[in-house]
Amino acid sequence: MPSLERDSHRIVIAGASSLLGAELKSLLEESKFAGWDLRLVDEEVAAGTLTEAGGEPAVIQPVEKGSFDRAHLIFFTGSLEFTKANLSAAMHSGAKVVDLTGAALEAADDTPVVAWFPKLDSLRGEPSSLNGKVFGVLSAAATAASALALALSKLGLTRMSVVHFHPVSEAGRAGIEEMEAQTGKLLSFQPFGQPVFDTQVAFNMLDRFGAGSRQKLRSAVARIRSEVGACVSNKVALPALQVLFAPVFYGATFSVCADVDVLDGQKIVEVCREAGFVIVPEGDAGPSNVSVAAENSIFLAQPENDPSKGNTFWLWGAADNIRLPAWNAVKLAEKLVP
Repeated sequence: MPSLERDSHRIVIAGASSLLGAELKSLLEESKFAGWDLRLVDEEVAAGTLTEAGGEPAVIQPVEKGSFDRAHLIFFTGSLEFTKANLSAAMHSGAKVVDLTGAALEAADDTPVVAWFPKLDSLRGEPSSLNGKVFGVLSAAATAASALALALSKLGLTRMSVVHFHPVSEAGRAGIEEMEAQTGKLLSFQPFGQPVFDTQVAFNMLDRFGAGSRQKLRSAVARIRSEVGACVSNKVALPALQVLFAPVFYGATFSVCADVDVLDGQKIVEVCREAGFVIVPEGDAGPSNVSVAAENSIFLAQPENDPSKGNTFWLWGAADNIRLPAWNAVKLAEKLVP
């Protein structure tokens, strides 16, 4: 196993060409890790892409033997398949591995993975082990569902259902470009392509993509369920989860229905604020995928009571689906490297 002492200031971003990889790199360069040796690697198709690291020109490299040697931290930010293919090599490098793709928590092996987001320890009332080798930083959708379930458990939560609205950026730049192209073609009454989603995504809400698409909303549900389960198990029942596609470029928005043992929405506001949510004041416009852009927190509207049942409340929220997990990954890294 390579010694970290030989080069303790090397960080590898695996999946550097992705939206998440680019955001993470930017945040690392603004953090205590500014000046560290950033190595950018990705799939063969992205290899050779010219970018910059630490203010200097940099080229994204393919993963090869030795790509992870002498790294102190390795972040996975690319596709699920890319992460699965390279996770084992990263784990054997001796570095701390931080996965933002959900692959580590999904992997069926004996390697313990520490699920993490900033408020998890206080919500569960127990510290996360920082002595592990592999850490899973939750997606924005799973962070919101986990934090809400744990916060509302303090109010006698008996049932919780969550509907997440999936933005096109979850499919990366290719997905964004496809919806952008479809929008222009539809507005000018021209035929359009659909190689990424195999269906019309512009101006359209969906519960699944076309049969020929590699993008699967069921896979998104499975990832969220896996991440939430890793955080709330033994504390509260797993919420019911659904994912629908919304024709927006960025932002993880969600609607929650919860039954609790209180009739006062202010109690919900209090526990949610303690859990790290930003509560939008009454009378202000509610949070949206646009209003949360570049924000590091999850925003919630004021809870609304369902007239049919006094202890049933509806909550609406939003977070930046790229910025939030990248920010949380940096916060975790700062704990791993005090």
